[in-house]
Amino acid sequence: MTAPRVVVAGGHSAGHIEPTMNFADALRRLEPAAEITALGTVRGLDTTLIPARGYPLELIPPVPLPRTVNRDLLRAPGRLRDSVRAAGAVLDRVRAEVVVGFGGYVAAPAYLAARRRGLPIVVHEANARAGAANKLAARMTTHVFTAGPKVRLAHATAIGIPLRPAITGLDRPALRDTARQRFGLRPGGPVLMVTGGSQGARTINAAVSGAAAALRAAGVQVLHVTGPRHVVEVPDGDHADPPYVVVPYVDEMRYAYAAADFVICRSGAMTCAELAAVGLPAAYVPLPARGGEQRLNAGPVVAAGGALLVDDAGLDAAWIETTLLPVLTDPGRIAAMSAHASAAGAPDADVVLARHVLTAISDRRAAAR
Repeated sequence: MTAPRVVVAGGHSAGHIEPTMNFADALRRLEPAAEITALGTVRGLDTTLIPARGYPLELIPPVPLPRTVNRDLLRAPGRLRDSVRAAGAVLDRVRAEVVVGFGGYVAAPAYLAARRRGLPIVVHEANARAGAANKLAARMTTHVFTAGPKVRLAHATAIGIPLRPAITGLDRPALRDTARQRFGLRPGGPVLMVTGGSQGARTINAAVSGAAAALRAAGVQVLHVTGPRHVVEVPDGDHADPPYVVVPYVDEMRYAYAAADFVICRSGAMTCAELAAVGLPAAYVPLPARGGEQRLNAGPVVAAGGALLVDDAGLDAAWIETTLLPVLTDPGRIAAMSAHASAAGAPDADVVLARHVLTAISDRRAAAR
């Protein structure tokens, strides 16, 4: 088989870019000679995250679709036409054999350009509620994949979310001592990891830092990843108290996951998928926006018994002390929740999707003979 020529389209946010790049990495592992080109826009994180993963990036005009009737909505058809034309020029130049889309501003133009050229379209939807671009694409193709079985898209097959091998292959017990030493944590005793995602979350930061004294008194260590824009005030403890470690960010999350026994965090699609893959139980605090999408993301693992769910408005230091502390200090319950979280995970989605894309290319080549 000659080198597959693939264009991937999933930009703007890390939630779109990360599974796109993880899929591309899996495709390269299966077919090292694969020629993979990423479409992106100047908006968002495309120009930062995609080149860092080693893939060529072609920029096209972004086409965010306004949700209300205004002047921007009237301009949208013209912008979309320009963006489809630019995407088509990239497909022609790299002689693309398939377009694999993950949603976001860049996906709809890529789908439309691929359809005009008769190219196979493969769609992956990471969120529990599908975005507009992927809803459009699901009407154009039968190659549709989702994170879970409850995502409402035509022709959908649930496979999970493409993740990095550093996460799916993580042996938490084997790395635990090294990881805890890395953060200045003790080898023994429960560790609560706190994170609000790449930017942090004010509600989570305030609730956990406000319960610092109670956590210390219960023997719980804390690894608190605040996010670069946030600072938390934690009262000084005794030298004998369990450590409460505060860091603005973590470069390699596998070490944080290996150090932790439990996590309190938002419930973005990637976060839910990674924690399930490594078997970490969590208390999910859905972002109170975007139509409740994050609550839906957490639904499967909560239903499986691998996580708790608490509303943003209901999270405070008192909830940490009365509801979370009894879980953190019960090793049997943590072990059971960890097993339930693992059962809800899907560690091979990257390879499953890559193999399907290679099959789509083979079928297209066979039909052209």
